[in-house]
Amino acid sequence: MKKVYVLVVLAIVLCSISVWLSGCTQPGETAAEGRRRHIRNSRINRELLAEDVDSAFLFDQPSKLSDKRIP
Repeated sequence: MKKVYVLVVLAIVLCSISVWLSGCTQPGETAAEGRRRHIRNSRINRELLAEDVDSAFLFDQPSKLSDKRIP
């Protein structure tokens, strides 16, 4: 019974050390990759904001005020 306890403790310690040494973060990125990520995030945020504004002002669906469809 004592051998099993020692093996479990040893396994936990080894796993803890391996996680500590390898880390849980993403690998580093270059300045160009960070800039591209920020530009992409800004573009996506602008597109989402434009979609939200269009849906708030009902620009995302055709008007039902006229029987003629105006593009």
